[in-house]
Amino acid sequence: MTHKPTLLPNTANGTGVKRTRILSVQSLNVPGQSNADSQQRWEEEVRRDSLEAQALLEAAEALRTRDVPVAFPTETVYGLGADATRSAAVQGIYKAKQRPSDNPLIVHVHSREQLEGLLQPPKCPKSQQTTAQSSSLIPPIYEPLIQRFWPGPLTILIPNPPHSPLAPEVTSNLSTFGVRMPSSSLARLLIRLADRPLAAPSANASTKPSPTTAQHVYTDLRGRIDIILDGGPCGVGVESTVVDGLSQPPAILRPGGVGIEEIRSCRGWEDVRIGYKDGALQGRTAPRAPGMKYRHYSPKAKVVLFESGQPMSSVIERILREQASSSPIKIGVIRTRTWEKGLAMPVDRVSPESLNGHRDTSLGLDDTPSPPDTQIQQLSVLSSESKSNSPPCAMDMIDISLGADTHSIARGLFSALRSLDAHNVSTIYVEGIPETEGDLAAAIMNRLRKAAEEEIKS
Repeated sequence: MTHKPTLLPNTANGTGVKRTRILSVQSLNVPGQSNADSQQRWEEEVRRDSLEAQALLEAAEALRTRDVPVAFPTETVYGLGADATRSAAVQGIYKAKQRPSDNPLIVHVHSREQLEGLLQPPKCPKSQQTTAQSSSLIPPIYEPLIQRFWPGPLTILIPNPPHSPLAPEVTSNLSTFGVRMPSSSLARLLIRLADRPLAAPSANASTKPSPTTAQHVYTDLRGRIDIILDGGPCGVGVESTVVDGLSQPPAILRPGGVGIEEIRSCRGWEDVRIGYKDGALQGRTAPRAPGMKYRHYSPKAKVVLFESGQPMSSVIERILREQASSSPIKIGVIRTRTWEKGLAMPVDRVSPESLNGHRDTSLGLDDTPSPPDTQIQQLSVLSSESKSNSPPCAMDMIDISLGADTHSIARGLFSALRSLDAHNVSTIYVEGIPETEGDLAAAIMNRLRKAAEEEIKS
């Protein structure tokens, strides 16, 4: 049986990639599946010679032999993977993403044994190592975190040994590298089939919002990569937490899917500090981890972030000032806790076409529906400055509600930013959430501050 996946057209850009294919592997992507269950399901798919099995085998072969990266889903966001031991393959990531080469990459492994194999000296077969010796290659400070959070959305910083098999492009010439074991059974299966550790940043164009669907990847990287494995929408929606246990006290370098209070509950991490700033590092400062130096998560439109607690009146005043100085505008509004639909402005009309779950064929493929707890509507609202006697004029607004639940906000945030870009809004106004509500809330606000050109505070 020959695998003949759907081929999607793309524009050539000098990468040598003739077309970008989206290959469905959704039947293999079962959240929370154990290694044993995942292996059993995989063996069944191989026996049936299913399209999903053929897609995964093709992707694994490409990772072993080619220098063009492969996009694949994890529990956090979609990753852009390449063999972390080959320089040409890792350079393919930087080329496809158009990412600065001084921004280090995270290595993904399918097991602790695979990580230990990276740390062992050459000419020292694993069979000659005792379990205790192998374990000692990982700094002991990380043991409580590994036991509790791996596999999962946690990246740890490890000393890069002198004999390291990792390509120098992975670490950007740092003395450490970040590594994690994804909880996605599909991601671990792909890494195991490729039999290589995978360097894998988010599968988006550099600085753009992270991708949480295969279609997001296609929008950014069409024509730059060959294969996108479609495992459906990602569950967490923000990237992994990055921690540094080599410093004293230990530090969190990037907030993400594992919270600071969870980490503080682990032995040796009671005094963990926040080692990141929401803005980007300036000048020639070398980033200790991905996401620290450059502006990230930014759509084409200008993003204005309103700190939690800002009343709707402040947003409306800002919109009216912008409208007064320009022709009729089209804006985007992302609501969370308190802002009302359409900012409670009078509605002239609602678009007859529902934007919830719509299919956008402009990309050459069906777009995935919005997350079930996300509400999107296109409104024409009426506005006029209070000091003017002129009649109100209409203004287009794409109104997105992410819901009040922090997890639903995290899952829908990047999709919301991308949806508003696709509708060509000029400015996106975002209602922030209190960081005191928990670590995921802090991660959401961290991403929003990196995306925003302006932040309105109390």
